Amino acid sequence: MPPESFSTKADAPLLPTLRRFLPYLWPVGEPGLKVRIVIAMLLVLCSKLVQVYGAPFALQGAVDGMANGDRSATTLIVAMVLGYAAARFGTTLFDNLRNTVFERVGQDATRRLAARVFRHLHALGLDFHLARRTGAVTKVIERGTKSIDSMLYFLLFNIAPTILELGLVIGLFWTKFGWPLVAATLVMVVVYIWFTRKVTDWRQALRAEMNDLDTGAVAHAVDSLLNFETVKYFGAEEREAKRYEQGVEAYARAAVKSENSLAWLNVGQAAITNLMMGLGMAYIVWGWSQGRFTAGNVVFVSTLLAQLFRPLDLLGMVYRMIRQGVIDMGAMFDLVDTPASIVDAPDAAPLVVTKGHIRFDDVRFGYEAGHDILKGLDLDIAAGSTLAVVGPSGAGKSTLARLMYRFYDLTGGRITIDGQDIATVTQASLRSAIGIVPQDTVLFNDTIGYNIAYGREGADQSEIENAARGASIAPFIERQTDGYATRVGERGLKLSGGEKQRVAIARTLLKNPPFLILDEATSALDSRTESDILATLEAIERGRTTIVIAHRLSTIVHADQIIVLDAGRIAERGTHADLLRWRGLYADMWARQAREREEALVAE
Repeated sequence: MPPESFSTKADAPLLPTLRRFLPYLWPVGEPGLKVRIVIAMLLVLCSKLVQVYGAPFALQGAVDGMANGDRSATTLIVAMVLGYAAARFGTTLFDNLRNTVFERVGQDATRRLAARVFRHLHALGLDFHLARRTGAVTKVIERGTKSIDSMLYFLLFNIAPTILELGLVIGLFWTKFGWPLVAATLVMVVVYIWFTRKVTDWRQALRAEMNDLDTGAVAHAVDSLLNFETVKYFGAEEREAKRYEQGVEAYARAAVKSENSLAWLNVGQAAITNLMMGLGMAYIVWGWSQGRFTAGNVVFVSTLLAQLFRPLDLLGMVYRMIRQGVIDMGAMFDLVDTPASIVDAPDAAPLVVTKGHIRFDDVRFGYEAGHDILKGLDLDIAAGSTLAVVGPSGAGKSTLARLMYRFYDLTGGRITIDGQDIATVTQASLRSAIGIVPQDTVLFNDTIGYNIAYGREGADQSEIENAARGASIAPFIERQTDGYATRVGERGLKLSGGEKQRVAIARTLLKNPPFLILDEATSALDSRTESDILATLEAIERGRTTIVIAHRLSTIVHADQIIVLDAGRIAERGTHADLLRWRGLYADMWARQAREREEALVAE
């Protein structure tokens, strides 16, 4: 599933998403985190008990004491007032202790989920990554991982405590004031929840539209910035700016609608809660007029209702956040559920390289069903030899490299290494045995040393420097002010084409694989840089089984075997001398490139 389809949907399934989320509330194999959750819930209980039974009773006692006019009880009244203040402080203290205890649980859940998603993204096949939009995928991951922490917090510390507090308040109202106040409170809560849900569901559709527009704007911005060279080549800066501005403008319109709808929600919620507050206090005043209640009961009821309204007000926000969290996590879980197109066989064993013999047996492959790129390819590459593959664009040359790495599975035939079908060995062991110098070397936005060291985890500085010397890039690095700590910029754009290729060669030398693929490694270079790098490439080919995919025939005259691919089949096979002597496709290509070189020299 392409990343573009991971949109935020207002009708995201609530219960299935919550079922996938709930294990993070009680993490398996983490007794320390479970203890923290238990302690946090005990602190919640303490906070609610103090809030319901401490503050209102203390304040009611102080008001009743003052209303009686008995000034001899001033000390007791002062104590009650101080107790009221202490209860309010205790509530704040318990809440913050709860947050401190629980913080690690939320962060750990976020960490585990983020790591799982990141690991899954790297497990997905090349077909997914060729179709992805990096900005959209990163936005989905960002929203999804952030939502889990807030979901844990809201479920444990808003919904559960609110239900507990409502139960305690209802119990007090029943015992002290009778069923009318209980009934009115329950009706208010039901109406409040119904109103909040209806309006929030309406707002959620607006929010989903806003998020989709935001994701699209960010995805385009990232894509445009990654391709800034192309933008400048075509003088399209203003075009890109207008397109981005249009996306931001559409997002702004959706955001205005969403924020305006929030105002209506807040007004409606305030109307319901304040109506209940007025009716509840009026009921107590009526009871006081009949001698049933005291003046302090008015303060008692108003304090309890005010305390209950605070989490109810938050409940509206909590419901919105939970709905949004479900949408965000649903989009991320859709990403997690995207199946990997290439997986290890259940009984896959590590690849064992003994000699380094590669064989393609009747290999058939197509990127789309019914449209084969390779049509029954047979190749035998002896251990330690060099095979060169040439042919027109679209003949399937670079496809060979992807199939060797098992980025795709074959539609027919098999590829074997020392007799082992690569479909039956683990992908990790297969890819660890192959090194590649690609046509377009893309480097990490880090240091030269880091990019070379990427060839083999755990390599020390001396090994990195030896690899740089082997790739003939050590003198260039040593001339830099920061040496191996020199940063290469986004995708290595601070380096020239030749310098990037030498870093790629050094990285492969450090990996020291038994198999080597050179995928048009010099096609983007000028003649002088190409001749310098060719010597380096030929040196690292020695002793390795090598596949060279080439466009310039002058770079593969030394190959032990050359094949000419045409329309997915081998049109010619032999050494450079043999193919020239046969005066076929290869000889025509050689003659044409020779003329092009002569014309280029004349033009200079």
